[in-house]
Amino acid sequence: MTETNRIEYKRELSDGLEKEVIAFLNYREGGIIYIGIDKNGNTYGLPDADGDQLKIKDRLKNNIRPSALGLFDIVSEESDGKHILKIIVASGPEKPYHLKKYGMSEKGCFIRLGSAAEPMPQKMIDELFAKRTRNSISKIKASRQDLTFSQLKIYYQESGYNLGNSFAKNLELLTEDGLYNYAAYLLADKNNTSIKVAKYLSSNRIDLIESNEYGHECLVKATKQVIDKVAVENRTNTKITAKERQQANLWNPIALREAIINAFVHNDYTNEIVPKFEIFADRIEITSAGGLPEGLSKQEFFEGFSVPRNKELMRIFKDLELVEQLGSGIPRILEHYGKESFVFSDNFLRMTFVANEAAIEEGGVTGGVTGGVTSDAIDAIEALTKRQKEVLKLIAANSSVTYNEVAEALGINESAVGKHITAIKNKGFLIRQGGTQGYWEINLDKNLK
Repeated sequence: MTETNRIEYKRELSDGLEKEVIAFLNYREGGIIYIGIDKNGNTYGLPDADGDQLKIKDRLKNNIRPSALGLFDIVSEESDGKHILKIIVASGPEKPYHLKKYGMSEKGCFIRLGSAAEPMPQKMIDELFAKRTRNSISKIKASRQDLTFSQLKIYYQESGYNLGNSFAKNLELLTEDGLYNYAAYLLADKNNTSIKVAKYLSSNRIDLIESNEYGHECLVKATKQVIDKVAVENRTNTKITAKERQQANLWNPIALREAIINAFVHNDYTNEIVPKFEIFADRIEITSAGGLPEGLSKQEFFEGFSVPRNKELMRIFKDLELVEQLGSGIPRILEHYGKESFVFSDNFLRMTFVANEAAIEEGGVTGGVTGGVTSDAIDAIEALTKRQKEVLKLIAANSSVTYNEVAEALGINESAVGKHITAIKNKGFLIRQGGTQGYWEINLDKNLK
């Protein structure tokens, strides 16, 4: 492979890295930088990839303005048996980005032209600055300033982080004058954000049979609650024939989880409109506020080019491993559903996933693991770790789920999935029936007595 308008190679970590990242931040499609590969595409590798990864994160955090946190992702990979680093850079919403020490000048601003990062003309700098998005959740002052963040701190602790006293500043939850912004309000223990999951009897909105309300709390918690609720609704129907055990979910669980998280992270909250989740007899509709981000075409959207609408939320969801990496969500949905599942308007994006006909025809759970096993029941198991509970919930949603599907859904590798499943089995909560062609059976009753 050769360098392109979206791909840059660097043999080693050098002083010019920030320049290349800024060029991609200012480019409408973003881009990818590989460290450990030369200009001709030859792999040299990095002797200390882990150390370089920490240096890169620190440099991009401190040397680029406006803040690029939440707009880049650093992934460790192997090429020809050698360690390299892949830096995924999204197109930034607050152009022009620049080197902190040179400010918004031709010496500090860069743009991607062809396969090179070139100085940005002053006229372009002035035009971009005039268009800079000011009405974002980071710049809107929260209506309340007596906010607390116990839930958010717990989620960070569970993910191995310890939020210090400066967490609000570090997570960009403050306005320029030091007050809590709207991102902080969404992530606080208490707010007025209400998320609804509605369920209808038929294929229209006439007969509402269930309306669940989540929210008024940390947006991360609300997201997890919606994921759990929809997972319960995504029943696994089982039909046992003389030859095999056939199972079908209403919707693909991996695509469904990605769609829910995408709706929360990329929703336009500036008008206090929240995502909406509606379950019909023949489909599920997930609607988020805000059309395509400015400058992003439908083709670029489907190809996974990332223009995070709410970089503060993106950064936190990535920290908490709800998001795997920038730009990965939409391509993973498209592995299971076509582009026709997406409908764009000026103010909204709706994803519609048609229910699996096999699951509808069975008319309910007739066997298998899901009968009676709820997310709340799994959460109540003190003997399991947080990650083991997440694995068990995916198995509860689909008793024939593969190691690879669990790994993709949780953003971890298959060997880690194997270790978690072994631990769950050893604790007596999981039994394998029928060998490699069989299914999982969950046993909670005797363990919860």
